[in-house]
Amino acid sequence: MLIEGKNYQSIWPDETDNTIIRVIDQQKLPFSLEIKELRSVEDVWTAIKEMTIRGAPLIGAAGAFGMYLATLEITHHTGIQDHISNAARYLISSRPTAVNLSWAVNNVREKLDGINDPDLLSSTALKTALGICETEKENCRKIGEHGLKIIEAKSKEKNGQPVNILTHCNAGWLACIDYGTVTAPVYLAVQKGIPVHIWVDETRPRNQGARLTAWELGQNSVPYTLITDNAGGYLMQKESVDLVFVGCDRATSKGDVANKIGTYLKALSAFDNNIPFFSVMPSTSIDFSISDGLSEIVIEERDQDEVITVSGYADGEIRSVRICPENAKAGNWGFDITPARLITGFITEKGICKATEEDIKRLFSDKFK
Repeated sequence: MLIEGKNYQSIWPDETDNTIIRVIDQQKLPFSLEIKELRSVEDVWTAIKEMTIRGAPLIGAAGAFGMYLATLEITHHTGIQDHISNAARYLISSRPTAVNLSWAVNNVREKLDGINDPDLLSSTALKTALGICETEKENCRKIGEHGLKIIEAKSKEKNGQPVNILTHCNAGWLACIDYGTVTAPVYLAVQKGIPVHIWVDETRPRNQGARLTAWELGQNSVPYTLITDNAGGYLMQKESVDLVFVGCDRATSKGDVANKIGTYLKALSAFDNNIPFFSVMPSTSIDFSISDGLSEIVIEERDQDEVITVSGYADGEIRSVRICPENAKAGNWGFDITPARLITGFITEKGICKATEEDIKRLFSDKFK
């Protein structure tokens, strides 16, 4: 996708030195575009943990590149397979909720099983990580094609008036290497000349909507309006929202979805106002081994400082200020669970399905064998 007219991905190996993995530092956006170098497993773990990079498909790809960097740390004194297993466990520990991370890391680890030649280990790991990136990009492109049909149908229903889509958090190309999940159908709609308008939730406490989604939509000339998280229900009551598109960090085989905290409230509002609510995801975000979101998905609890402070840009730098009493305590759950009954459907690279076990099994029959 575009930044000031130039194509970018959110993660890539350095063009001249493939021992360096480059990422866009999302903590610095939208105030400055900075590229960060990842040179070790520790660098990748820290970038994921501190949310220099975030978004389920992206942290999966980063975990895969982390496994590649782990192979570069091998010496003559290294117990190779123990080292690989330890690196995998460590990388997966950085963020517990999104299933893409463990999927990608374990994908690389399986490819390395039994290989003891360091050069072959590294080349295999790099090839696998690059393959995962290409798979996720292609998944997003196909998601865009399927989701476009929904936008096209709504546009015809409205006789060409702009289709108003409400989003939450950032499920754009920054989170997904390229295209994005939620944004892919939007970008394709714009390319086809279909009028769209995006209501962008600010998404407290880290404001990924305000800082990231708004920035990338603007870079790609998509009309949007930034709103407070609590405004979505009112806009739905006023019939100002036609569709709700949200991302997914982990879905169950029966259709429950874990996504950024606040998603559940948007789903309730959409359900009450008969507005289609879609979770947009690659199949790598579906955990086919679990069925109940509330009891089986681990919800990450983050530092309370994200809630008791707010970051912004002033006098040429990013600053953090307190917004509550000095002795206040805060809870900071990173995700919530939207039950399947509130979800109109999943938009995936394989097509669109209802958020039911029967329909998920129909679309992903190969995953249930």
